[in-house]
Amino acid sequence: MKTSVPFFSALFVLTFGAGTVHAADPAPAAPAVAADKAAAATVVEITVNDSAMKYSVVKIDAHPGQVLTVRLRNNGTQPKDVMGHNWILFKAGVDIDTYTAAASSAKAEGFQPKALADQVIASIPLLGPKQSGEVTFTCPKAPGTYDFICSFPAHNLLGMKGVLIVK
Repeated sequence: MKTSVPFFSALFVLTFGAGTVHAADPAPAAPAVAADKAAAATVVEITVNDSAMKYSVVKIDAHPGQVLTVRLRNNGTQPKDVMGHNWILFKAGVDIDTYTAAASSAKAEGFQPKALADQVIASIPLLGPKQSGEVTFTCPKAPGTYDFICSFPAHNLLGMKGVLIVK
């Protein structure tokens, strides 16, 4: 029986998989971003849960103008209205405490007050248990440190925060 090389290649891929996805692999396009930007994006995977008030990634290094996709996965089991998590990246110089205070009374807006939307670079809405969300955005052109937080009440104060460092 004569078997062609493409047959064995296909059999290998079906048996062992096509490869592993790495953080630098391109991401699928997000609805609000053009497909060409999403295809060139560097992917940052972040997880959260019910017990540790911390993101699994608290520091993201990037270059000015770099396209990033942040994927947030809530591995928790508690209901969203009790233990929801989001991800909000701010412009430079934003007073995080002022935003957090306003967010605590913005439940109807997913703890992201619309009146302060101009302070936000990118965000992932509030996620419930076992939910995921993502956002693709272009990093600021100005080098600097840009804060990100979870704005669910008290989460930022308990340590659910991090920084994007553009250099």
